[in-house]
Amino acid sequence: MDYIRPRSGFQPCDTFFIEDDYRAQAEKQAKQEHDKLVARERQYAMANQLSRITCAEFRDDVLQQLLEMDGQTLPDVESIDIQTEIQWFMRPYLLDFLIEAHTAFQLLPSTLFLAINLLDRYCSKRVVYKRHYQLVGCAALLIAAKYNDKKDRVPTVKELKSMCCSLYDDDMFIQMEWHVLQTLGWSVGHPTVDEFLSMALLDEPYDAEVEHMALYILEIALFHRDFVSKPSSELARAALALSRCILNRPQPRHTDWAAQYDSTTLVGLSQQLHQPSTVVARKYASSHFSRVSKVLEHFLSRQASLVNYPRCTPPVETPVESKPYAGEMGLATPQKSQQLTAVPHGYMTPPITPENGPFATQAQMAANQEMVRGVPTTHGCSPSPAPEAEMQYMHTDAYQQQEAMYISQQSQQLPPFPPHSQMALDPTYPAVM
Repeated sequence: MDYIRPRSGFQPCDTFFIEDDYRAQAEKQAKQEHDKLVARERQYAMANQLSRITCAEFRDDVLQQLLEMDGQTLPDVESIDIQTEIQWFMRPYLLDFLIEAHTAFQLLPSTLFLAINLLDRYCSKRVVYKRHYQLVGCAALLIAAKYNDKKDRVPTVKELKSMCCSLYDDDMFIQMEWHVLQTLGWSVGHPTVDEFLSMALLDEPYDAEVEHMALYILEIALFHRDFVSKPSSELARAALALSRCILNRPQPRHTDWAAQYDSTTLVGLSQQLHQPSTVVARKYASSHFSRVSKVLEHFLSRQASLVNYPRCTPPVETPVESKPYAGEMGLATPQKSQQLTAVPHGYMTPPITPENGPFATQAQMAANQEMVRGVPTTHGCSPSPAPEAEMQYMHTDAYQQQEAMYISQQSQQLPPFPPHSQMALDPTYPAVM
């Protein structure tokens, strides 16, 4: 048998293997990812440069617009003074509740300041009953969250109802939300203190501790009547200067906008640092806020121990003569008792005026009611959607008559007025002289 010589070359095979160069492919993908990152960083750098150029051009115009809006959306503290049922001693309870709700829902810082502004603006224009004080605060927080935060962060009516221990129905939240918006003329926008704080820190290197300390001071200021009608820009600059003093940071140049703070406002803020709310102090004791509450506590204790050390803040203890006199009719903001805490299944409603509490006896309440009985009363503004209250606004002439009565009693060496706390709790006493 003859041997058949195969043809030259290789015959095609049905199955064959190809060895891929995975290393080269991985290097190629890594190079592509690196090029994408470089291009993205280059875009961010260009965007930041354009933003700085645009900010330098329009910063003065934006600041002027914010200052005009700030003046137009400030609450009137004197109108809140003449409320017949809600008193200033109730404010710390409600603010603690709103701050805890704001933290639970993880809302933006500006949402809290906007909610307090809406609450105060509403109380400046409407009669608010003490049983609806917490409802108005929840409605203000709901409106502010819808205005500022993302949709998934906005609390629902059921969640707010649960936090209020089912004290109000679902329809009451919706009705109060609509009534607040209608009262404010659907004007929700307000330049909050954190916005002015960001503008003041725009030209400075970022310092998280200074910013958190300023926010801590600004939240402490929310609890006190003296700062309710203060412009947000003035509070932000004063809080920033005080935080830099506490943290031993250099102050800005005198030509900067942040350096033009009011020294009176700074001193007023420094006098309220020694008694912060427990809720606010616990909030800013976390590492997320640089533990500035602990830093401030250590600073105050050190300042109190060093008598001859130059102080950035006034002494903690004020003389008796400088404390508010009882005749101021409860205009100062007393602090809440530390024994009351949140209940396991909800949050305690802000306290109403106690009828038989430890602050006033029934005999004193009866004597006070006899004092104002028969005095003509008129409504200063339309009330919130609620039944008619037992007490109404008192006429200005009635206040003048009572003032003359008090002066004559003092001149006749009669027993002195009741203590300051009782006058703040007792709705039969006038809110403003």
